[in-house]
Amino acid sequence: MEKNLVKKMIRNCFIQYQHDFESVPLNEEEYEKMAGEVNRLTSEDPSLDVFEVVQDVVYEYLSKW
Repeated sequence: MEKNLVKKMIRNCFIQYQHDFESVPLNEEEYEKMAGEVNRLTSEDPSLDVFEVVQDVVYEYLSKW
C-alpha cells in the first residue's frame, strides 16, 4: 500500500485519540516504522482491513507510551 497514505491514516488515527496535528508524538522515523508494520501485517494476511490494522498499531503504540 502507498506509504504516504498509510502515514496519513496513522496521523488521522492519532487525531481520533485527542491529538491535533502539532501534538502527534511521532517523528518521521516512527511514522516509517509504524507504516512498515501496517504494510507487513496486511501483506501477510490480505484479508485484514487496513483501517483496523492502523487502529491496532496506533493503539499498541499509545498503550506502551
